[in-house]
Amino acid sequence: MSDALVFVGVRKRYRRGVLALDDLSFRVPRGALCGFVGPNGAGKTTAFSVVCGFLRADAGKVDILADGPFDPWRFKGRLGVLPQDAELGDQHTPRELLAHLGRLQGLAGAASRREADRVLELVRLAGRRNKRIGTLSHGMRRRVAVASALVGDPDLVLLDEPMSGLDPSQTSSLRRVLLQRRPGQTVVVSSHDLNQLERICDWVVMLDEGRLVRQGTVAEVTGRSAVVEWVLGPGEVPLDALREAFPDHGWSLDDGVLSHLAPAGADLDAVSVVVAAKLAAAAVPIREVRRGVSLERSFLDETGD
Repeated sequence: MSDALVFVGVRKRYRRGVLALDDLSFRVPRGALCGFVGPNGAGKTTAFSVVCGFLRADAGKVDILADGPFDPWRFKGRLGVLPQDAELGDQHTPRELLAHLGRLQGLAGAASRREADRVLELVRLAGRRNKRIGTLSHGMRRRVAVASALVGDPDLVLLDEPMSGLDPSQTSSLRRVLLQRRPGQTVVVSSHDLNQLERICDWVVMLDEGRLVRQGTVAEVTGRSAVVEWVLGPGEVPLDALREAFPDHGWSLDDGVLSHLAPAGADLDAVSVVVAAKLAAAAVPIREVRRGVSLERSFLDETGD
């Protein structure tokens, strides 16, 4: 299956001399829910703007849905975007705004209104569809903005900080919306909330200073298939017994945390049964078990922070 989004050697320098994208290359597989992460100034918003045609790259290649760079007619109805700090028309209702966007995406009048109702239901704003946007709270306005990127069920959706300003209930609801997207739809989410991204994403692209730091599945980047940490209570940890049982695995103990590094292809579930049994036999309590490191920790390690 082809990739939904590919950057190859993309460069973008602003007039004031700032190099925003520096030979940036990455890929997002079709059907992925991708976390697009990096510190402020890493180039995330610039990269989104290049994809959408808001900015023109100075060099390099951008391929969208295996159909070349952005063209407003070729990608009509196929690309949905939530820009950073998107502004909405205060005098319109959510239904009016989203129906208008549906028309721009190629839907007929009645179909555009039905689509507006559908996406407002998704973001839990059906009861506010006929209220003026200017009367809505910040969180509600943000949900309308997210809904605007979902109109028409596009093949590729780019969301720049979609969870900004949402309370915990609204954030949970948006997570469900993203996880319930249709098969084959690709969603790229730029966010500083790496804990939220780790919960929902299956692919991650890390940027720093306009360059790719790392990309891959979340499991690969966080080491979920190779690293396990056991947070233990007091007692004599049977390190020698573990090393004897699994000599090709790495074992270390530091401040009550037993770290386990497994070789490629190891069955971590089977190993965990043995580890738990040996700890129980040694009367060492298990307080927590963690698979891999957090996405935040991985990012900080990759960027040297």
